Amino acid sequence: MYAILDIETTGGKYNEEGITEIAIYKYDGHQVVDQFISLVNPEREIQPFVVNLTGINSNMLRHAPKFYEVAKRIVEITTDCIVVAHNAQFDYRILRTEFSRLGFEFERQSLCTVELSKNLIPGQPSYSLGKLVRSLGIPVSDRHRASGDAQATVKLFKMLLAKDSEKEIIKNSVRANPKLQLEPKHIDIIKNLPTVTGVYYIHNSEGDIIYIGKSKNIKKRINQHFTNTNPKSKKIQALVSSVTYEVTGSELVALLKESEEIKRVKPIFNRALRRTIFSHALYSFIDENNYINLKIDKADGRKKPITTFSNRQSGKSFITKSVEDYNLCQKLTGLYKTKTSCFNYEVKTCNGACIQKEDAEAYNERVNLLITKNSYSNKNMVIIDRGRDIDERSAILIENGIFKGLGFFNLNYQINNIEILKSIITPMNNNRDTQHIIQSYLRKHKKVKQILFEDT
Repeated sequence: MYAILDIETTGGKYNEEGITEIAIYKYDGHQVVDQFISLVNPEREIQPFVVNLTGINSNMLRHAPKFYEVAKRIVEITTDCIVVAHNAQFDYRILRTEFSRLGFEFERQSLCTVELSKNLIPGQPSYSLGKLVRSLGIPVSDRHRASGDAQATVKLFKMLLAKDSEKEIIKNSVRANPKLQLEPKHIDIIKNLPTVTGVYYIHNSEGDIIYIGKSKNIKKRINQHFTNTNPKSKKIQALVSSVTYEVTGSELVALLKESEEIKRVKPIFNRALRRTIFSHALYSFIDENNYINLKIDKADGRKKPITTFSNRQSGKSFITKSVEDYNLCQKLTGLYKTKTSCFNYEVKTCNGACIQKEDAEAYNERVNLLITKNSYSNKNMVIIDRGRDIDERSAILIENGIFKGLGFFNLNYQINNIEILKSIITPMNNNRDTQHIIQSYLRKHKKVKQILFEDT
């Protein structure tokens, strides 16, 4: 659990500043579950430059509560939380100073979104909150007021959690929370999980990830882990201390994240990955009569496939439908073995490419339409899919036919600049598995939006 906060102060000499406004959003890694926002009477003068910056003046604070009147609420909302702030060293110091004046030792773990951003989003021209969130397409209002800046920090932290491929933030949080070091009942873990699409992480008491999976219903899937009686499930049940998760909204994003993170983290209870998650592929070749032939065959790493399939039957179903959709020849797609004409020619649904009656150029034009549609080789494109919230979308970036990574953007912020898009993308590895995942998903979900762009 995180207490994401922002504090406005009077300014002045070091350790003599007073708080004029505080905003705290209690965040569970997915949504805000509690909040506290208040002006505070600092009982001292506000520096003129601070008044100009924040708009907060002494008249506004005359009837505001003094710090000792809000201290109990601050302690309550931050208990068992990691304090998160943009330039956390400043905000945490100010809080500790105020509590020290009351004779109370305020101690919390803290995280700084400036430092996290420098590590996870390198190369930004500025890491000040206003400039950084603007460059990342994060909407912000009431700049230099505690609530507006804290809300922007919540959105920034949400992006940083998504970009934290090593899951160090979450693992440290699990480690730090003493409640998660106990051996909780499985029912207590399950009741706090959502019925959403995403990736889940099963941790042991040290915070280490021992299993990664994806599901369209995380609660249901974890329940299956805890009720299965096979040897692996029983070992997981004995070692599980907590389950964290990342909502993706998009099943495609969940599939890509699962594949990437299993390869990187190598959890002890994930099965040794098969060399690939597909067994067959669609290949093309030109015959002696200059017709493009298509063939479903076992996947061969030495050849470049048009697209790939989980099994032969899936490939055969695809090519059968393609024959109908693109008016192709059964013989030249490997569906009908014959030395003469194919069956469809006999029933007058094939134009005769099988016996060179149809011109090769005309036939090949239709085959190339199929190839272009089902391969993103050499393409520059963004796949737009569901986001984690109703006002958000996910973006999967492909450059020159290479999968670069994925990210999320708010619908209020139009992605019309490829460089800005790249800044919100979490880089991920391109391999045969990711290509298969993307191509398979696009075949099954034909309405998913694809935006082509020029090479930069």
